[in-house]
Parts: sequence; C-alpha cells; structure tokens
Amino acid sequence: MYGSWVRAPEGSQESRLEMVCFSYFYGNLFLTMATLYILFSEKLNKYYVGACKELERRLYEHNIGHSRFTSTGIPWRVVYKEAFEDLPSAKRRESQIKKMKSRKYIEALVDSTQ
Repeated sequence: MYGSWVRAPEGSQESRLEMVCFSYFYGNLFLTMATLYILFSEKLNKYYVGACKELERRLYEHNIGHSRFTSTGIPWRVVYKEAFEDLPSAKRRESQIKKMKSRKYIEALVDSTQ
C-alpha cells in the first residue's frame, strides 16, 4: 500500500478494527471520492488529462514511468484538479475535456485556478 504509515497485518484482529474505525470516521463519501486532474510536463510542453480515486498515488505512477505516454515527460506536476463524488463522474468530465481537443481550453482551466 502506498504511504508512509504503518498498517496492521492483513487479516489480523487489528486490521479489522482499523477498517471499522476508518469507516466510522470517514464513511462512504471519503472512500468514493474521485479527482479529475491535469498534469503538465515542462520537458514535452504537453498536458495530460486523467481521472482517478487516489491522485497522490497516480501522480507517483506517472512520475516513475508506469504509463508509456507519461514516461517520456517525467517529471509531471499537477496544474489543475476537480473533486467528484465518484469515479464515473470524474471520467465523464475527463472525456468532456478531451473531446474539446483544445490546448487553449485546458490552459484557460489551469489559469482559472491561479
């Protein structure tokens, strides 16, 4: 699992208790949050649009070359993001942005947050 915290061994009594406490404090909303994100590579001078449930993990994957396309543009940095209640909603927004096929549209989104 990605992160700097220490977890109880899978299947142990402590891990079951940990999951119950996690669910109690955060509920289903936290577990289903998703993010639309736009990355930028100075090296390629290109943007990458994606959607995921764990942005920090996904950015890490892009920056270690996990994806064929993004491996050529390392390092990537997040320049824009939107939060959604679920992944299908974030994917619909990702598709909407990609269908625009416009760098100007993406740059306008990025500029709107600065």
